[in-house]
Amino acid sequence: MIQPPLVLATRSPRRIRLIAGLGIPFRLLHIKFREHFPGLPVEEAARLLAWRKAETASRAVGRGIVVTADTIVAIDGTLLGKPRSRPDAVAMLTHLSGKTHEVVTAVALKDARTGCGILGSERSLVTFRRLSRPAINRYAETGEPMDKAGGYGIQGKGRELISRIRGDYFNVVGFPMRLFATLGTRFGLRIPAHRIEALYRRPPL
Repeated sequence: MIQPPLVLATRSPRRIRLIAGLGIPFRLLHIKFREHFPGLPVEEAARLLAWRKAETASRAVGRGIVVTADTIVAIDGTLLGKPRSRPDAVAMLTHLSGKTHEVVTAVALKDARTGCGILGSERSLVTFRRLSRPAINRYAETGEPMDKAGGYGIQGKGRELISRIRGDYFNVVGFPMRLFATLGTRFGLRIPAHRIEALYRRPPL
């Protein structure tokens, strides 16, 4: 069976690296999409945004399996996306300090030709160390928080802020690989299982 063309609609270098590491061919698509959080619980909000991205991307391609994702951090009933400024990042990190928060990533796959699609989501709990204001300011000054939900990147310097993860590490990175593999097989994508499992055998945290 011929592998259907895979179209990864993202600007995230983390998602691009993860998919590239699987050794399967894909086309990269950049779409313009403004994220407006709907007034929904965190998982529903993430799934809706991921699906809207998939719809937007599907209109730009004639064929192929479009893949999109959306990650949201939730704490105390508040949904956190990407910070809009350095003070916004500082405020997010201050809110997360010493607490456990929820990270939800939704993944959407959509056949651009038929319009058929599927959604899945993964949930992890992340506990932050208690952070001093100077430590928060130093991290914000690195610039790392600016393109990441919740204002931190677990795969970078942000790992030093974290004391515990319960759940899928790659979900916190922003792309749960096992979930993607499960969804992808339903669209005929041949994703090397040994490469997926190799990632999970030795995650950084």
